[in-house]
Amino acid sequence: MSLLRIFYGLPLLLLLLLGSVQASDYRIETLASGLEHPWSLAFLPDGRILVTERAGRLRVIEEGRLREEPVSGVPDSFVRSQGGLFEVLPDPDFAANGLIYLSQAYGTAAANTTRLLRGRLDGMTLADVEVLFEARPTRSTPVHFGGRMAFLADGTLVLGLGDGFDDREDAQRLDSHTGSIVRLHPNGRVPADNPFVGRAGVLPEIYSYGHRNVQGLFPDAGNNVLWSHEHGPRGGDELNIIEPGVNYGWPVVSHGIDYSGARITPHTSLPGMRDPVRHWTPAIAPSGMTLYQGDLFPEWRGSLFISSLVQRQVRRLTLDGTEIEDEEILFEEIGERLRDIRSGPDGALYLLTDKPDGRVLRVTPGS
Repeated sequence: MSLLRIFYGLPLLLLLLLGSVQASDYRIETLASGLEHPWSLAFLPDGRILVTERAGRLRVIEEGRLREEPVSGVPDSFVRSQGGLFEVLPDPDFAANGLIYLSQAYGTAAANTTRLLRGRLDGMTLADVEVLFEARPTRSTPVHFGGRMAFLADGTLVLGLGDGFDDREDAQRLDSHTGSIVRLHPNGRVPADNPFVGRAGVLPEIYSYGHRNVQGLFPDAGNNVLWSHEHGPRGGDELNIIEPGVNYGWPVVSHGIDYSGARITPHTSLPGMRDPVRHWTPAIAPSGMTLYQGDLFPEWRGSLFISSLVQRQVRRLTLDGTEIEDEEILFEEIGERLRDIRSGPDGALYLLTDKPDGRVLRVTPGS
């Protein structure tokens, strides 16, 4: 199947003249199936792969096979609508300490929030579980939890949050974690150099704010930047470079419109609020994100890959440093909502399909 290379803002006729990517250049195989809305995957140093199911289970792929039993000891999540178990993130020193981090929706229909956990993976048991962080305030809506996490080069951890949908104006408040990215030490303490530490009436965990629903975080160590993407409403999905203390505008600034068709705001840019690096209308509903640095696909090295739920595809962004040179659509032939994308230690790309019988897919060269 031929997939068009999509250059931002260029007409279709020019696209046809610029060439295409052939599906014969890669091979997609199913590594595991039967997962209930898989949300995140992570690679361990011993070759195991961890996969979360939004239904609240942590699963293990070992020697190429999905183990039937889930990991025990994982605290219950609030599983409703978009809520459930989200990201799994191994500690950078996992080989020595066995620690993993989990984000989850927690609480009840009347009062729920996003929570960060840490525990020690002991075989197929999660032991010594600690609650490191709970976003404040709680909400009564089962959507827009965020949940993506990443470790920065300095060893701190960032967690993206959402606006709870009904409380989007709170994304501009600094006495609420709503619509923010928070930064913590691995033990949950607040770093002394967080941008709002010491300011009266401001939550010290906040690293950046003005976000709608953060669904992708990836630190690019080579360029010393943190990439983030988030869902807009009808259109206005955003890719951002995150800097401490910066306001990213939602809902005062947006390229999207409300689901009713009404304008959320007349502003697409304002002083004091950071514009996105790229935005998408119609919405692609970005999900996972990875920067490919593997050897199996040399032509993809240094590209940012973003999986899409609504468009059921992957966007490959070719970068020159932090400048986007072009954009390509891949893997439409899968035909399923794609929840996550990761670059594996073997150089392959890994994808998660978002469905009740979800799959882990592995992409390798076709020849």
